[in-house]
Amino acid sequence: MTPTGVVDIRFRSMGPEEPKYMGLPGTHTRLYNVLALQQANDFIAVCEGEIDALTLHYKCGIPAVGVPGANSWKKHYTRILQDFETVYVFADGDQPGSDFAKGLARELNSVVTLQMPDGEDVNSMYLQNGYEYFREKVAV
Repeated sequence: MTPTGVVDIRFRSMGPEEPKYMGLPGTHTRLYNVLALQQANDFIAVCEGEIDALTLHYKCGIPAVGVPGANSWKKHYTRILQDFETVYVFADGDQPGSDFAKGLARELNSVVTLQMPDGEDVNSMYLQNGYEYFREKVAV
């Protein structure tokens, strides 16, 4: 969703023989939950994946955008985030997640990396610990 309406629909595959997430044919990946950019004040959260962004934004009350995969960052996203005092990067607990956070920290001075434990992501940590876990991380 954007202020002008729906721009894409993504699907979660339930079978192991297909990619985990799929989009409509001919569409390109985009920054997810861009409406959070308008709702955020001095900080924004960035995470890998649409479901993690949904969890942070709607279940934890932390304005969040999602990147559909650690390798999906586009240079113009950096310009979108540069005016925030703090950009919390919730990195998945794997090497691609760590590399994603490090790359973003090189591009923005305002990055605070919150690395999830090995094998975990925002959604799995929410299921284990609840919203307080994340609200303490960003001090809200």
